[in-house]
Amino acid sequence: MSKIACVVTELFEDVEYTDPVKAFKEAGHEVVTIEKQKGNKVTGKQGNESVTIDQGIDDVKPEDFDALLIPGGFSPDQLRADERFVKFAKHFMDEKKPVFAICHGPQLLITAKSLEGRTATGFTSISVDMEYAGVHYKDEEVVVCGNQLVTSRQPDDIPAFNRESLKLLA
Repeated sequence: MSKIACVVTELFEDVEYTDPVKAFKEAGHEVVTIEKQKGNKVTGKQGNESVTIDQGIDDVKPEDFDALLIPGGFSPDQLRADERFVKFAKHFMDEKKPVFAICHGPQLLITAKSLEGRTATGFTSISVDMEYAGVHYKDEEVVVCGNQLVTSRQPDDIPAFNRESLKLLA
């Protein structure tokens, strides 16, 4: 089964973390949370979920993972301000490993300059950012690009997001 890196920090969208992680684990995949420092506790923007971080960004190598999960909320915007997370995410795109980004998750991929020429979706407020980054933006519940990238717009899209993400991991 796959080992999935999940980059996440404060104010992530609660269900965009919990629901995909639950689906991945139920399917037998391992999910490792990554933030600035191992042991940090981060809280979702709804205040319903807290996550204790498994690994610090300086303690992991993207080569050790099969796929990347980027939950939405304010987390991706914060992570993209840190070049370590940008380089980490870029590795998955460059190596054509599966990447699952929901809601504001594509913001990290925009900063990694990894979306040009790809077809994707994201939360409505970042659609113009995605278009400026060279994305063929689609306003659909889930968009799969090139057997690598799975994107969705919002929490309501999670069932389709999980379904297509699990298909890529199969």
